[in-house]
Amino acid sequence: MKIYRITLIALLTVLSSCTDFLELEPEYLANEASFYQTEADFETAILGNYSELQNIYNASLLKLTELTTDNAYVQWTSPTASEFECDEMRLTSANTEINSVWNLSFKTIVRCNTVIEKIENLEIDESLKRQYQGESYFLRAYNYFNLVRLFGDLPLIEGVFNSPDEIATFDMTRRPISEIYSLIISDLEQASTLLQGVELSKSRASSGAAEALLGKVYLTQNNFTEALATLKLVIDSGSYDLQDDYGSMFSNNNDELQESIFEIKYTSGNIGEGNDFSRLFTPPSFNAAIFPGNMNGSGIIVPTLDVRDSYEDGDLRRELSIKDSLLLLDGTYEQLQYGLKFVDFTVGLAEDGGINFTPLRYADVLLMYAECLNELDRTGEGYPFINAIRDRAGLDDLSGLSKEEFALALEKERRVEFLSEGHRWFDLVRTGRSLDVLNSYFQKIGTNFSVTQDELLMPLPQREMDIDPNLKQNPGY
Repeated sequence: MKIYRITLIALLTVLSSCTDFLELEPEYLANEASFYQTEADFETAILGNYSELQNIYNASLLKLTELTTDNAYVQWTSPTASEFECDEMRLTSANTEINSVWNLSFKTIVRCNTVIEKIENLEIDESLKRQYQGESYFLRAYNYFNLVRLFGDLPLIEGVFNSPDEIATFDMTRRPISEIYSLIISDLEQASTLLQGVELSKSRASSGAAEALLGKVYLTQNNFTEALATLKLVIDSGSYDLQDDYGSMFSNNNDELQESIFEIKYTSGNIGEGNDFSRLFTPPSFNAAIFPGNMNGSGIIVPTLDVRDSYEDGDLRRELSIKDSLLLLDGTYEQLQYGLKFVDFTVGLAEDGGINFTPLRYADVLLMYAECLNELDRTGEGYPFINAIRDRAGLDDLSGLSKEEFALALEKERRVEFLSEGHRWFDLVRTGRSLDVLNSYFQKIGTNFSVTQDELLMPLPQREMDIDPNLKQNPGY
């Protein structure tokens, strides 16, 4: 398993948040002058950029994309104020989860910019140069795609900063969503071209990963024709296939599986390299007996009863995704529900899980492809793709649905197929179903929580706007 160890790259961080430019350390300039000189330097820099995805998913992104929906809730009685805000969909600009995603994403974007610029005139093997460029374009697009879907208009940063003066005078005004998407599409097209024929671990970017992500980008823009054509490239490549065993994708030794298109590597036994899902997804019980050393979870992202009940009878995915009872030290069970995906039951320390997270897998490509066909009034052609997913789950094939019924079937299928994988918020916003689905859910469980149109974009961190007045807040916050 590849370990994303950051060494010198920590000294090369241009910013710890988008407007932390003003806190530039003098050591950075000295170290950068002697760094980015060799292939080894760029390898270190690239691995450092991948490592930030570990941090983004460990820290906050799943709270913003699962906990804010009908998929998950906080089971613990004493969460942080920011976790409560996510659970109740009452986000504020002081939310630390929002600040974390913003901070880490922009940090990675600027690091990618640095690699792209510094490697251009370096005399190294041309194929390796193309690989590093392609990986950097992919990672920049990946982070911008998450940010634009969460926040809308964004500062557009494509270059590097060589002095505090350049930083201080940079225009941080938010640019329209259309401009951000133009950069994302361009980056992914370049990544796909540059990485053609490059054979790497699935923990690193590939041409197939760039095409799969680009298909999702087009789908998010409702450009169904381009999405269909792009996703077809992934399908026709023959590089990926569904796993026969659904649970194998979320348990130990899930490296390099045929369904995986892009994965985030985690490893136990190395400080800072493990995942935190064992803590996040399991109950905060002090007498639980499910981990070595009887470690207890935190109950921060726990599947709701509503999502448990959304599985059809006989769906094999349910028992592989959700546990209904908790084994206690005295050998008895308590009726507590918790998540199973990506939880490493072999470790007894928080943030030490060795199971990889897979943000892009082939099942997503098939369901997106079926969605495009349906939106293009080719519903009949979409059945083989959604039914392939259902067949693996042990469910009967669908047939004879109207376009509207097929869309709802896809929504339901995606919910149970990708539970705990960070898709639900983005799916509901993308399809225009957030207000209906989430407000109906809040009413169903008897709360006064609600989601308004303004809240489909999340608030920018207040800290960023305090530093730079060019950053204007989203409406409603």
